[in-house]
Amino acid sequence: MNQLAAQVGTALHEQGMVLATAESCTGGGVATAVTEIAGSSAWFDRGFVTYANQAKMDMLGVSPSTLLRFGAVSEATVREMVEGALQHSHAHIALAVSGIAGPGGGTPEKPVGTIWFAWGIKGELSAARKYLLEGDRAEIRQQAVNIALQGVIDLLKKHTAIA
Repeated sequence: MNQLAAQVGTALHEQGMVLATAESCTGGGVATAVTEIAGSSAWFDRGFVTYANQAKMDMLGVSPSTLLRFGAVSEATVREMVEGALQHSHAHIALAVSGIAGPGGGTPEKPVGTIWFAWGIKGELSAARKYLLEGDRAEIRQQAVNIALQGVIDLLKKHTAIA
């Protein structure tokens, strides 16, 4: 059991909030970690696995111009992914992750291990952050799942402090 996923569940439950995920490079890994927790249906609504750009557009409403201008692995794209997850679910809070897990696909501007994350609460501004992770494909994906989950905990702490 993923200890971070359990912590996310506890924090969401305490605040009466529900989570949605929008994942690309993690391929549903965050949703898998969350749904391994018994009772997660009380605080997890749904996960969008939008590996292809077309899926990002179809399922989350990511703008074709955003993808063309910035690419799938960008701040603009993950911000639109998180907004789309909030709009197309019953969630109060969402996370998005898109990146290059390797071993191929990297470029000098976006090397393997470049992962963008976004977290947002409905009606509030989203936060986004880029990481450069190291390791093989499986290690990068697992690190990304953990960062995504920790980001939810961090956002909920900020939200509680503001509220």
